Amino acid sequence: MDDKASVGKISVSSDSVSTLNSEDFVLVSRQGDETPSTNNGSDDEKTGLKVRTDNLRSLPCFSRCPWCGALDCEDLSPFTPVTDEDSVVFSKLTYLGCASVNAPRSEVEALRMMSILRGQGQISLDVTLSVPNVSEGTVRLLDPQTNTEIANYPIYKILFCVRGHDGTPESDCFAFTESHYNAELFRIHVFRCEIQEAVSRILYSFATAFRRSAKQTPLSATATPPTPDSDIFTFSVSLEIKEDDGKGYFSAVPKDKDRQCFKLRQGIDKKIVIYVQQTTNKELAIERCFGLLLSRGKDVRSGDMHLLDLESMGKSSDGKSYVITGSWNQKSPHFQFVNEETPKDKVLFMTTAVDLVITEVQEPVRFILETKVRVCSPNERLFWPFSKRSSTENFFLKLKQDRKNNSDTLYEVVCLESESERERRKTTASPSLRLPQSGSQDNDEPLLSGSGDVSKECAEKILETWGELLSKWHLNLSVRPKTLSALVRSGVPEALRGEVWQLLAGCHNNDHLVEKYRILITKESPQDSAITRDINRTFPAHDYFKDTGGDGQDSLYKICKAYSVYDEEIGYCQGQSFLAAVLLLHMPEEQAFSVLVKIMFDYGLRELFKQNFEDLHCKFYQLERLMQEYIPDLYNHFLDISLEAHMYASQWFLTLFTAKFPLYMVFHIIDLLLCEGISVIFNVALGLLKTTKDDLLLTDFEGALKFFRVQLPKRYRSEENAKKLMELACNMKVSWEGAAASASCSMALLGSAQNPSVPPP
Repeated sequence: MDDKASVGKISVSSDSVSTLNSEDFVLVSRQGDETPSTNNGSDDEKTGLKVRTDNLRSLPCFSRCPWCGALDCEDLSPFTPVTDEDSVVFSKLTYLGCASVNAPRSEVEALRMMSILRGQGQISLDVTLSVPNVSEGTVRLLDPQTNTEIANYPIYKILFCVRGHDGTPESDCFAFTESHYNAELFRIHVFRCEIQEAVSRILYSFATAFRRSAKQTPLSATATPPTPDSDIFTFSVSLEIKEDDGKGYFSAVPKDKDRQCFKLRQGIDKKIVIYVQQTTNKELAIERCFGLLLSRGKDVRSGDMHLLDLESMGKSSDGKSYVITGSWNQKSPHFQFVNEETPKDKVLFMTTAVDLVITEVQEPVRFILETKVRVCSPNERLFWPFSKRSSTENFFLKLKQDRKNNSDTLYEVVCLESESERERRKTTASPSLRLPQSGSQDNDEPLLSGSGDVSKECAEKILETWGELLSKWHLNLSVRPKTLSALVRSGVPEALRGEVWQLLAGCHNNDHLVEKYRILITKESPQDSAITRDINRTFPAHDYFKDTGGDGQDSLYKICKAYSVYDEEIGYCQGQSFLAAVLLLHMPEEQAFSVLVKIMFDYGLRELFKQNFEDLHCKFYQLERLMQEYIPDLYNHFLDISLEAHMYASQWFLTLFTAKFPLYMVFHIIDLLLCEGISVIFNVALGLLKTTKDDLLLTDFEGALKFFRVQLPKRYRSEENAKKLMELACNMKVSWEGAAASASCSMALLGSAQNPSVPPP
């Protein structure tokens, strides 16, 4: 298309933000030239669109929401719409290549990618571009000479379009991003136009397709009321047991189709394999397996289940299922029932549970499978009718959307019910699962992270005392003053926390880490998407972090990215962003990164994330043993309602209480942590449980979870309550020997977890 007619200049402004995680470019191999084509594709899938057409003016870029398809710009081009035709064809274009992006709507990063690809100029491909006029169509790249199709991109998958800025070398370029293979994978494609004026015309053609679709879609269609099952997510969970076949492989054991039981062989090494596949509703992203557990019997209490050694986790080769594989120590008495021959004509019940962390869901989800097994002699032959090799159960997960989160879709778990439970409920008068009745929901919302004001005002006498201590300390930074611990227990003055925290962490001579940080922030992180996703969720109640693209979020992103590159073994884990945010509120980026590294390495926090969270499970075991000793009535109550430590204490350990509690309390905990070590977490946890014991004793399982999630953090919005809690935690005389010994005895279950944390020297 040799059309040089001016179609208007595009202004330069955009508010969209995202980050690239890779500069590995995918370039199409060069092919022959091509001639224009007016081919128009179609697709059965349609996305409802809506646009604002008031006060129209031209923009340099526009984007579409990946979920609703709405244009993410205020205005569209004012020019006369293109006549109804199959497509508009543009020739004399050069395809410069593409790259992967995580958040596909950033003009800044798109322009950066344009600059990089245009500057390379090593491999390019002459193409003709065909842009359809409606959203049912397909954008096509054609060979100019042969008219053959090189690639195609359905319009409904295209999320964002942008052009190069006037006055820059990229002014003759444009790009669009697309959702690749319907997954959380996005690519940006960059083009250069021989006729620079055509850039505006091409972008307008994309906008026309979106706008035409919007006119054809009634406004009411974008606000369809949810169906009764719109909050139900269905999963199919399958269990497979594998045995060593003596040839170097593990093969699936058969299942008797008549007795519906797995037939195992005595004394043979075995593995458990769980397949989790979502079958209905919007796809939820499974991030990792938190634990795989096994026990003899059915209707087993959570406390009676035992952890298996996780061997692998991740998506299956076809991408349809999430697969978890685990094994156990053959010598462990807890699993002896699968290694001893079962009396003839009898079967055993076995319960398997898998705890999954789902990115969009605020708490771990546990799927429980009950099945029958029979252990026979290793010499017994396995005749058919052993046909099936897996046991499958359907689960119905009811979620409630967190309406206060504006940047991401987050859900709370309302209930989880298996198909077997549902059938039993239909045939019995009393339900096997307590489902909330309509209208009975408590409207209390959890406290947003980053809540609470902390005053910098402090009594002059306290400041003078701290001033004298700091003056002496600076004379010999390698030795802590004797009165330091007592002062820290009362809380470090807010105005001095930045300096005191760095000194406590041993960062007074951290030039190496500061220089390291400046290099690390220039590198790409393989976990960029997870970091980007969590930034908006970190301290949304605090002014410094609530603005997307603001200084707070930018600094927080850089620290998390730098640490993920610095510590390749751990990388980035959920929870780090909250701790980094606390540090950023008291010191510059470089110093905050240095203290974060010290806490992770010197204080042992990174140990909690290693080796399938073995040390974290050890901490949970310790906490329960300490509860058994110091709060026995609450410990027994939690046993009765099957409430385990990891169900309420995960965030306490992984984020050092920074994720949910008010800042006044959070800052005081970090004071104590840096002074006395990570063992402080146990004191605070026991203090929380002791002070709320009377309320917790009145709760059932669901009530206790809600109490920990909602009511408990809100109690400490009062500075007076927080002070009392911290005094109790500081004055609590805890005997660690018993808990440590118990934890050591549990190592056969938990693996080689680290010893209980000891304050750093």
